[in-house]
Order: sequence, then structure tokens, then C-alpha cells
Amino acid sequence: MGPSAQQQLDRYLDMLQIRKRMSEHTLEAYRLDLFRLLAYCDSIGLDVWEALREHHIRAHIAARHRVGMGSRSLQRELSSIRGFFNFLIAEHHINLNPASGVRAPKAPRKLPKPLDVDSMASMLDAQQDDGLEVRDVAMWELFYSSGLRLSELTDLDCPDIDLDAGSVFVRSGKGKRSRYVPVGGKACEAIRLWLQTRVIYAGDAQSALFLSRLGQRIAPRSVQQRLERWRVKLGLDARIHPHRLRHSFASHMLEGSGDLRAVQELLGHSSIATTQIYTHLDFQRLAAVYDQAHPRAKKREG
Repeated sequence: MGPSAQQQLDRYLDMLQIRKRMSEHTLEAYRLDLFRLLAYCDSIGLDVWEALREHHIRAHIAARHRVGMGSRSLQRELSSIRGFFNFLIAEHHINLNPASGVRAPKAPRKLPKPLDVDSMASMLDAQQDDGLEVRDVAMWELFYSSGLRLSELTDLDCPDIDLDAGSVFVRSGKGKRSRYVPVGGKACEAIRLWLQTRVIYAGDAQSALFLSRLGQRIAPRSVQQRLERWRVKLGLDARIHPHRLRHSFASHMLEGSGDLRAVQELLGHSSIATTQIYTHLDFQRLAAVYDQAHPRAKKREG
């Protein structure tokens, strides 16, 4: 890059230090990010920042990704680059920010480890010492029985649950999609017991299925806190949260049935690709299903 390009970069870094009062650690990170971009421009023969285009930024980020840079680091680099080009726009050196439409590769989703069946049973069969613990077990049973999201569970009203039919109606799942989901026998028993206790907490006009101590619809944060309380009560080492109960439901259902489409419907996923990421059968299990089901996979006998 030419001398003017280097001067513009130096002025930007000075501005961050003096006017923005950026910490030395953050400033050094910006400096490294932008010097890498400058070195890339040198390698492809660009002399001025005005010559940089979106496809150059994409190629630079792709090259950084290929050498092992993670999504978070690349997001930070792009933030540094966008900030610099916004500065050049404000200084009337360029008209458009070539990095504005570039996004870092998505980080791989880290899936929670499902609880095993025995751990789930010990949690769901634990002694209930008061009315709120009766409510808690009903919530944990419903999470595990039907694979609900946290917001779906806290949004439930009493008419949404049909214990005779063994079903729950999720009125507004993710993407505003509604669905019916089966409710298992153990969960129905736990909810019946809670409904007998619920009258202690509920006012006449309260329709929410799960209530707080004060008789209000239980908040998502309260559900998370109660799960942590149960983790301590049962002496479990691993953190338990609502998504982990949903994930345990999905994993155990898929391991037991091998029916990815059915699990997709139960979870309320719009795309089966989401279900494939969300659940994880090991390769040996998939291979066994393949060998059993595919007509050309079976080994011929002698």
C-alpha cells in the first residue's frame, strides 16, 4: 500500500486512542486486524483503500478462516475493518464500506450433552417437599415428555393441556408456528397433581398453567433458577437448563425410534436440517439402521 494509505490507517488508530479512549489491549487487537488487511492488499497489488472491494474482503476473511481462525475472531476482524472504512467515509476518502455486506462463517453449534435416562429418572422421581416442588416436577416432566422450548412451556395456559387425550397445544412456537405434541403418562400424572395444588396459588382470572409463588405466570428466568436449585438438591455435577431437557428428549426419542421426521415435528423445527444438527446419533447407530433398512446394504450369506 502507498504512503497515503498508511497515513490514513495511522490517523484512524490515533483517533481510537485519543477520541474514543480505547483500551491499549483493544487498540492492539484493532491494529493487528488492520495490519493484516494492509498486508493482504500489498499481496494482491492494491495501493489505495479506495480500490478495495467487497470480494477482496471476502477473500481475505476466507483466507483467514482457512488457516484456522474461528468465527468469533473473524467477527472481531470484520468489526475492525468496518470501523476503519466508516472512518474513511466520514473523512470523505471513500463513498461505500466494502465490508458492510461481509459476514464471518457461522460458528459450529455447541450442543448440550443430554442427560442419560437414569439421571432423568432420578430427577423426575425425586421427593417433592412442597407445592412449588410439585409444580417443578410437573414442568420437568413436560419438558422431557414433549420437548418444549422454555418460552413454550411458560406461555402455556390451562386449556392448552388435554390430559385425557395426552396432548398439549403449543400456540405460538418459534416462527409463530403452532403444533400439538403428545404428553406421556408420567407427565400427565405430574400435571394432574400440580393442578390440584395450583388452586392454592391461582386467582380466579389466572389462566397460566404454571404459576409463581405469588400466583403470576412463571417467568423463564424463574424456571432456570428452579432447575439450578434442583441440581444442587440432587447433588448433580453438570449444569441443567431447560434446553438440556429438550435436548435429552430429542436424543432419547431419536435413539429409540430412529425416526428423524417424527422428532422434527415434535420439536417444531421448520427444517429437518435443524433436527439433524440438534440431535446426534453416533455413526455406529446410523450404520446399523442403514444396514437393516437398505435393500442393497445387507451382506449376502455364503
